[in-house]
Amino acid sequence: MLVARLFSRIFKKDGVILVDHVGQKYICGEPRKEKPITVKLLKKNLNWKLVINPDLSFPEAYMNGEIIIENASLSEFLDLAFKNVGRKEITTTAYIIKKLLQAWRFISNYNFPLKSKKDIQSHYDVGGEKGEKLYDIFLDKKHRQYSCAYWKDSKETLEEAQQNKLNHIISKLNIKPGQKVLDIGCGWGGMAFEIARQKGCEVVGISLSKNQISYCNKKAKELSLDNQVQFQLVDYRELKGKFDRIVSVGMFEHVGIKFYGSFFRAVNNLLKDDGISLLHTIGSIDKPQPGSPFITKYIFPGGVVPSYSQIIKPLEKSGLVVSDVETLIRHYDKTLESWLERFMKKRSEVKDLFDEKFVKCWEFYMASCASAFKYRDLVVFQLQLVKNFDAIPSNRRDYIYS
Repeated sequence: MLVARLFSRIFKKDGVILVDHVGQKYICGEPRKEKPITVKLLKKNLNWKLVINPDLSFPEAYMNGEIIIENASLSEFLDLAFKNVGRKEITTTAYIIKKLLQAWRFISNYNFPLKSKKDIQSHYDVGGEKGEKLYDIFLDKKHRQYSCAYWKDSKETLEEAQQNKLNHIISKLNIKPGQKVLDIGCGWGGMAFEIARQKGCEVVGISLSKNQISYCNKKAKELSLDNQVQFQLVDYRELKGKFDRIVSVGMFEHVGIKFYGSFFRAVNNLLKDDGISLLHTIGSIDKPQPGSPFITKYIFPGGVVPSYSQIIKPLEKSGLVVSDVETLIRHYDKTLESWLERFMKKRSEVKDLFDEKFVKCWEFYMASCASAFKYRDLVVFQLQLVKNFDAIPSNRRDYIYS
C-alpha cells in the first residue's frame, strides 16, 4: 500500500497503525503498545491521493470525514507527524506540486485594493454576523487579539500573554503622550484602544474587514474612547496624512509578495521624519518556500508567509531603516493551542453557526499551524523601522523593558 510506505518513511520516532478502507492494518514506525494512535482511511482513493499531495489531500479528507484518528486528538497526531518530518518536505511529488502552485499564484495573484478587500473579508467576515460570534469564542476576552501573544511564563493565561504582547509593542514604539498613531490592519481594535489608554494618543485604525470596523466603532463608544480613536475601512495604499508612530500586527501576511515594496513605501510616506514603526508578522526561517495549499485554499486566500530575505530586500529600497529585530520563537504555538482549546470546548456552538465540515476545517487550521510553529520553519518577526538614527534612544534598548 502506497500510503503505508509513506507513513513508514515519515514515522522514524514512535509511530501509528494505519487501517485502509477494507480494514487491513499496517504498522508504521513503532507505535506505543497501549492504545496506539490509529489512522483509518475510509476511501480507497486516499491510498494514492495522500502520497501525491498530502498537504491538501489529508486535511480535505479529514474535513469530509474520510479520515478518522483514534486514541489521539488531531493535534497529537499532527505534532507526532511534524516532529518526524521536521523542516523537510513530506514527499518530492508534493513539493513539486506546491512549487507549481506557488508559481501560478505568483503569476495570477495581484493583491490590488479590490482583491485584497475580497480576500480579507472572506476570512474575517466569514458567515457575516455569525463571524462575530465565532471570533468571540476563541480569542482573548479583553482585547480580542487575533495574532501571536507574548508568553513570559507558560502558566500565564491567554489574556495575560496578549496583554504582554501589547505592552511589548507599545514599549518598542516609544510613544509620547499626544502623538498621532496609525494601526495598519487594526483587527478588532485592541492595540489601538490600549495605545490610546496608556499613552493618551490619537489613534487611527484601518482594516478592510467590515465586521472589524463595525465592531471597533461600537467598542470605541462603549469604552468612551471615540474622541481619541477612529477607524476607517480603507486600504493602506489609499490613506493620506502623517503619523508619529505606525504599527502593523498580523497584516503583512496579507500584503502579497509583489506588493511588499508598495507597503514599505506607504509606511515611509505616512511616517514623520522622526517617527518609529513596528512590523509584527509571521515569517519563515528558511529560504522562500511555497506555502500551504490547504491554508491558501480554505483559510487565507492571497496570504503569504514571507522569509526574512523577502522582507529585507524591498525594505532596503523604501528608505526605511531597520533599527531593531526580534524573532519570537515558541510563542505562536502556545497561542494557537489556547485558541484551539477554547474553540473545541465550544465546537457544538461553532457547528450550530456553520456545520461539521467548517469545525473540522478550522480545527485542522489551528492544530496544523501550532505544530508547524513547533517543528517546522515558522516564527514571528518584529521589526522596528525608522527613517533616521535619531528617532530612537541611541546605543541602548532598555527603554523597551523599562
